[in-house]
Amino acid sequence: MKSKGAVYLVGAGPGDAGLLTLRGAELLRRADVVLYDSLVNRDLLRVAPPSAEFIARGKNMAMPQEEIIALLIDRARAGKCVVRLKGGDPYIFGRGGEEAEALAAAKIHFEVVPGVSSVVAAPNYAGIPLTHRAHCSSFTVFTGHENPADAATDLRYDQIAKIPGTKVVLMGTEHLDDWTKSLIAHGMSPDTPVAMVHWGTMGKQKSVSGSLATIAALAVSEKISPPVLTVIGDVVKLRKKLNWFEERPFFGRRIVVTRALGKADAPSLPKRLAELGADVLEVPAIRIALPTDHNDIVDGLLELNAYDWLVFTSANGVVAFFDLFFKRFKDLRDLGGARIAAVGPATAAKLRELHLQVDLMPNEALGRKIAEALAKFESVENLKICLLRAEAANTDLPRALEEFGAIVDDIAVYRTVAETEDPAGAGADLLEHGADWVTFTSGSTVEHFHARFDLPKLTKKFPQLKLASIGPETSKAIRALGLTPALEAKEHTTDGLIAELLRAEK
Repeated sequence: MKSKGAVYLVGAGPGDAGLLTLRGAELLRRADVVLYDSLVNRDLLRVAPPSAEFIARGKNMAMPQEEIIALLIDRARAGKCVVRLKGGDPYIFGRGGEEAEALAAAKIHFEVVPGVSSVVAAPNYAGIPLTHRAHCSSFTVFTGHENPADAATDLRYDQIAKIPGTKVVLMGTEHLDDWTKSLIAHGMSPDTPVAMVHWGTMGKQKSVSGSLATIAALAVSEKISPPVLTVIGDVVKLRKKLNWFEERPFFGRRIVVTRALGKADAPSLPKRLAELGADVLEVPAIRIALPTDHNDIVDGLLELNAYDWLVFTSANGVVAFFDLFFKRFKDLRDLGGARIAAVGPATAAKLRELHLQVDLMPNEALGRKIAEALAKFESVENLKICLLRAEAANTDLPRALEEFGAIVDDIAVYRTVAETEDPAGAGADLLEHGADWVTFTSGSTVEHFHARFDLPKLTKKFPQLKLASIGPETSKAIRALGLTPALEAKEHTTDGLIAELLRAEK
């Protein structure tokens, strides 16, 4: 029997992906179709299954409302789970009510999932509470999209000017000069504090403050363009004290993350950079895939009990190995009695998640240093060592171990391949607008990123662009392109990389 489809009108929030509700995320995870507005943060599309059909409403709302409604009904009648992803809240200046009416008339099952509206979120992120006991106890919301001089407008500026409390204006940029003058003409003081918030809640947020008399000229000089929310009232004065979001260390900096999006990256580098205020652009250069030849893995799994050491050089290697291990074995005790070495704290943490004891964690990720650390722990002469790492990895480590007399099996448990999917359009965004930093966490991210974007050409196009390297091997790949990293992490981890970025931005 064919399953009945349904449409979910989901509020995507004002821009910050973290403000999506739990219910919204739950529905996105099971969506067959996602129809989203142009201002929705496209990072949210990664929550949906890759197999989902993604339909963009288009830049400047190019898809007519009638076509949107027809698409929703058509996909639902085909038995699909359809998520209509709308910026902010579906019912606040979002035409969600019209879509819901059409679905009800067509007898399509629908649900409306409220979203965090920019009405409250953008002022919050700009350090402005809409109400405050010392200033006001109410706020009014209206759209500034209509020209006050138009006799057909539904807005009565003579009445709006007299309403006490904070005023929040949506879509008011085009007629800013007109409606600010109209409010003054109808009795509001020209000195009334005003703030405009551009791209509120996003890493690229920009706020300007002035008065009712000066804000229009200020918006022109500061090149403030939509999407913008405007706040009018005494609460704007609190911005100097409460501006938490724009005071974070990476605020105003756009940072590109090139590492693969995968199970090994938790907590994620993008999330941590965003929490420090960065406008993060995720442009993964690689993805993790199975190795080309499975025979070595099969042989290695059968001989696990013969090894004296298992050496993991990355968190990705841990995840990839144990994905394969548990397809062959049901009991972790089948791992055998080998000692375990982990290169770096992230790799060690992944092993500890499996309740495995890490016997050795070399301080440096260089092949020769890892081999020296093993040899210092105990003589490795005639010991059988299994390296579980990426395909086509640097040969320095096995060569150095063999020089110390070890018997080495170098087994590829995963390989990195070029990432070609870009559902969020981050690659095009980078080419159009550039960035301040590009972070690289491995030589392979450098190589694949360069193959896609021509790194020397990109740095020439955007002179402010700087390259951040996680360690010596990554820096070597950057220098091979005739470029110099602006920084290299002293500790070759994401923590170390973030620490160096913080030092560079002081």
